[in-house]
Amino acid sequence: MAEQTSHQPHSPSAELTPGLPFHPRLGDLAHDLAKGGAIGVVVALPSSTSASYHLRPPGGGADWRARNDGSTLRPVPVPVTHVTPMQRDAVYDHRAQQAAVPVTVHYEHGGTCETVLVLTPGQVELHCIQLGRLIEARESAREHER
Repeated sequence: MAEQTSHQPHSPSAELTPGLPFHPRLGDLAHDLAKGGAIGVVVALPSSTSASYHLRPPGGGADWRARNDGSTLRPVPVPVTHVTPMQRDAVYDHRAQQAAVPVTVHYEHGGTCETVLVLTPGQVELHCIQLGRLIEARESAREHER
């Protein structure tokens, strides 16, 4: 994945590994296991003046503190709304027998990230047939508009 936006873990391999602490950034949502799984927005990070994370309920309310090592915090997944293909070339790796299509993932909170959609040869063929039908339907609709 290329760039990620607020509320998404900035290091997925470390941040989402079970048992490892989550080190959120300002504005990220986090579950705090020490607070019964309550969800909070990170409003302050541990620093030389603050020895803990400060969280606030998303709708407002009383702030609370979480351990500065992130051991009680877990990321809150943000739902995906849709995925769009990017204007870059798709690549087929004949040795791996898979295609890679660059896409942008759009999240409910408005953020996005770039990644690749990996397809098997069968999936490539299926989607080519489906896209061919969409192109035919679009051409047919254009002819009826004339």
